[in-house]
Amino acid sequence: MDYHQILSAIQKLPAVEQNLLIKELTEQTVKQDYISVRREKLINKQVGCPHCSSFKYYRYGKDKGSIRFKCKECKRTFTEYSGTWLSGLHKKELVNDYLDLMHQQKSLDKITATLQINKKTAFDWRHKILSSFQEVEKQEFNGIIESDETFFLQSDKGNINLKHKGRKRGGKSSKRGISDDQVAVIVTTDRKGTMDMTVATMGRIEKKDIDNAIGDRISKGSILCTDGHVSYKGFAKDNNLNQVVLQANLKQRVKQGVYHIQNVNSLHNRVKKWIDSTFWGVSTKYLQNYMNWFRVEQAFRKSICPQQDMVDCSTDDILALARYRQINNRYQMLIATQT
Repeated sequence: MDYHQILSAIQKLPAVEQNLLIKELTEQTVKQDYISVRREKLINKQVGCPHCSSFKYYRYGKDKGSIRFKCKECKRTFTEYSGTWLSGLHKKELVNDYLDLMHQQKSLDKITATLQINKKTAFDWRHKILSSFQEVEKQEFNGIIESDETFFLQSDKGNINLKHKGRKRGGKSSKRGISDDQVAVIVTTDRKGTMDMTVATMGRIEKKDIDNAIGDRISKGSILCTDGHVSYKGFAKDNNLNQVVLQANLKQRVKQGVYHIQNVNSLHNRVKKWIDSTFWGVSTKYLQNYMNWFRVEQAFRKSICPQQDMVDCSTDDILALARYRQINNRYQMLIATQT
């Protein structure tokens, strides 16, 4: 049937069926080819050599089906995937479907059943991709900035070599108050929506933890809104920041009608609900990756095509694979902060 025949047949349908057909067609999306983005950028010289950042490179044959390039400056060769989370990935033909399922926040069991891949493969792909989110949308904070810490109970979820009795979905700390079996996450946001979520330390935070998290990202003239934690006072003083302190014990919620930490407290609640309801808790070892995922999802939530934008940014990160390989080392450094 040609176009006119199809159109004529549709017009003969009852109005109800026509509406159903329109709804069905409008809900269908064109299948995206996410992994071709990096290739097109290299061909069009929109990104530089992953080794030296030079734009003076040329095609240099193929390597296992991918385009290879050679840089005139550093004389090194590279492919379209070098350094990115796609590097060394087998079954690349499944990546587009995997990304669709991941964007829908499907469980690893659902993904493995749909794509017929090993669960360990699905898990590794997830964290290679999330490792590429580390630097996505990390902009400078300015204006009125809110910062506060929240805590997650240390978790060894997925570890089959536990030295202690495992907890069943959550549990409580055996110690009162803030203890070193709780992971401190410093959450910061400003009024334009710039956000950061940094897994900082075990137990109570210190001034150096705040500085490591956001110290180089606050513009001059900004106003920092925090609770009465002494470490924030020291951080503000060292960075010549105006600070507005909200004393929770005095039931101070808002000062001068504009200064508060309600946005950051809302983020605390939302990210914890997301972690608990979507993943039933996550391992402390991978907690930073999930913080990155939540932050990037929030940053692109108003985008016309959020999934495409997220993939575009992630495939530009040529340190993603190296960052993925350092997950265990960073975890050991975090655990070492327990006193």
